[in-house]
Amino acid sequence: MTDPTSPERPTSAGMYDFYLGGTAHSAADRAAAEKITEMMPEIQDGASANRGFLQRAVGRMATEWGIRQFIDVGSGLPTQRNTHDVVTETAPNGRVVYVDINPVVVARGAEILTGVDSATVIEGDVRQPDAILDHPETRRLVDLSAPVGLLLVAVLHFVPDDDDPWRLVGQYMSRLASGSYLALTHSAVGDQTGGQLQNAGARIYGSTATPWTDRSRTEIERLFTGLDIVPPYEGAAPGLVFIGEWGAEDPGLADSEGSRLGYAAVARKP
Repeated sequence: MTDPTSPERPTSAGMYDFYLGGTAHSAADRAAAEKITEMMPEIQDGASANRGFLQRAVGRMATEWGIRQFIDVGSGLPTQRNTHDVVTETAPNGRVVYVDINPVVVARGAEILTGVDSATVIEGDVRQPDAILDHPETRRLVDLSAPVGLLLVAVLHFVPDDDDPWRLVGQYMSRLASGSYLALTHSAVGDQTGGQLQNAGARIYGSTATPWTDRSRTEIERLFTGLDIVPPYEGAAPGLVFIGEWGAEDPGLADSEGSRLGYAAVARKP
């Protein structure tokens, strides 16, 4: 069996970097991502829509809601205008903790963040909320008694049902102060493309250390239980939307096949 940290095994973080047009990926990442792209060319557009959601959500948290500290779980590599870049632009006194399960990704991320005092990257498993929130580096940069922006962007579809992602979201939010926000996206490929592509993508991601579990809109909505979902754009009712539509000035123009590969929402803890 290939070691999960081996450069011969692709990582979801490296594959995502490839979709975004970055250069911080390995040959194995590129090969796996190219297979997915051949079957599902809209995935690159979907990755771009996902990164756009993160940028708009973080920007809105910082500028409109006064959030100054962010925990980005399952962050992948801090490249391609990621969370700390947006925070620096919108809230120069903001702090960011990136979390990824793969030690190779964490090591690459630490190199990228060299000299960035307001951001750090730690190794952590999304399925272990307390270990992440109590990590010394998290506690150094984040005051859990004040509101936090928790980012679970394109990560929970790597958590199988047996690990109960619904319970995990509840555990995270129970530790955060009132007025904290959750920004979340989740794959719903099966809702849009049917089982064939869903199964093919799952097989390829099965070669990584983080296999992929697709979910329905109803299952994704349950992740926000007990939270107040904010309207995704002006004039809209609170609720889930396709990833590219959230925060868009013109949701109609933002709609695309890639955007429809998943759902997005931002919610506030009462």
